[in-house]
Amino acid sequence: MTHLYHDIELPGRKIPGNLFLAPIAGFSDAAFRSICIDKGASMGFTEMVSCDGLIYNSEKTVNLMQRAPNEEYFAVQVFTAKPEIALKSVPTVLRTNPDVIDLNCGCPVPKVVKNGAGSALMKDLPLLADVVSALVEGASASDASVPPAVSVKIRSGWDSGSLNYIEAAETAVKAGAAMVSLHSRTRVQGYSGKANWEHLKKLKEAVDVPVIGSGDLFSPEAAVLMLEQTGCDGLMFSRGSLGNPWIFEQTRALAEHRTPPTMPAEDEKILTALAHLELAAGFNGETKACREMKKHLCSYTKGNEGAAALRNRIVHSASLAEYREILKR
Repeated sequence: MTHLYHDIELPGRKIPGNLFLAPIAGFSDAAFRSICIDKGASMGFTEMVSCDGLIYNSEKTVNLMQRAPNEEYFAVQVFTAKPEIALKSVPTVLRTNPDVIDLNCGCPVPKVVKNGAGSALMKDLPLLADVVSALVEGASASDASVPPAVSVKIRSGWDSGSLNYIEAAETAVKAGAAMVSLHSRTRVQGYSGKANWEHLKKLKEAVDVPVIGSGDLFSPEAAVLMLEQTGCDGLMFSRGSLGNPWIFEQTRALAEHRTPPTMPAEDEKILTALAHLELAAGFNGETKACREMKKHLCSYTKGNEGAAALRNRIVHSASLAEYREILKR
């Protein structure tokens, strides 16, 4: 019998569990990753980190790699289109002692793509290979007994006429990638339309490294269905985890044929949101935390009684004291 919930084997290390938090720009900071770990995530990926920012020692960029105390396993996602910059950036990444260094080959945002990075790498596979090779070379210089594994996160292709995800994955693996994550939409799709899980099934059959699936994982039922239908090795939750970190423990329970925990009551959601805010303030300071938590708090309170009025108060709050007063109402 195939076990849907299991460890992920990487060179020299084992990640206990196969339910990951995706590298979501603007969301996957240390505070949210910490909350997700508490709620059952096996490992979290940082927001995408600019290799250029790292070699220039940008404080803002380096801070994206803050690691929460409960993150026993840790992945840093980077982006660049320059192999030499990738290589030079790795020593700074290694200071965080990551288990995985992930190359973003899927971001559809124009300001990333115009510089040849993100999903633009899907249009230049020799360059993709060179960047992966550079990261592998840099990682091999780690002082750790086991250097971090290098992985890639790709899309199905640039558009429906260039579905080259298998070739891209094979190229990355040949260059040294030890794991491949696939968001089964094209760059042109962005986040619209429906993810094509058939691509995950085909990719799993094509490569001999762990394949992690992403796309339309908005419920534990959908998550388990992806594992069953595609045979992928693990899952990467993105939008489905926002305001709902409980999706990890619920998915694990379903995958292990247990009755999943019910969705928490409104009070527990509020307490979790408040704990998230306090963590964010500890990592980033009160002002930044209060500013950036607005989007998270709107997700946590979605569907709650009086949610619209609550969100209106949230967006006008600027201090921990104000948030505490609103959320402990």
